[in-house]
Amino acid sequence: MSSAAPTVLIVPGLRDHVPDHWQTLLAARLPRVRSVAPLEHDKLSCAARVDAIDRALAAIEGPVVIVAHSAGAMMVAHWAARHATREIRGALLAAPADLETPMPAGYPTTDALEQNDWLPIPRATLPFPSIVAAGSNDPLTRLDRARDFARAWGSRFVELGAVGHLNPASGHGEWPQAEAFIRELS
Repeated sequence: MSSAAPTVLIVPGLRDHVPDHWQTLLAARLPRVRSVAPLEHDKLSCAARVDAIDRALAAIEGPVVIVAHSAGAMMVAHWAARHATREIRGALLAAPADLETPMPAGYPTTDALEQNDWLPIPRATLPFPSIVAAGSNDPLTRLDRARDFARAWGSRFVELGAVGHLNPASGHGEWPQAEAFIRELS
């Protein structure tokens, strides 16, 4: 494995880039960072999201640490199941959204997610080290489900406490702990 400092690839969830989200704030602080570009078309297509991750990775030279949030964590699981890996040092999968369980109003239905090939959620061990960090009161994923995803993916599981969905709606902007996880995976 290369000793070069990794580039951090930000993989946002279905709501893409939000200015006051911890991922956006993190991207502004880190020296080597790229983000998966928002989709203009097929915004709910899992295949289009996986292709966007693949294109973003193809544009990066050297090792990568992936930092995914919400449905972005599921995008990474789908990407890993479909593509040969490159030099991925690790992945931080924060507040993974349980797309197999009905979500609150305003989010896609399980039928819409199934029609767009999100289901079933891949359960294969990821081919790189990973950390699943989840809150005990996340409205999009019960803690036991997040723990099950971590177990299936071979990830270290970190319970964050009552942080909601770890997004601005749950009172989170900056999330300094993300940088500690990135250092651990680097």
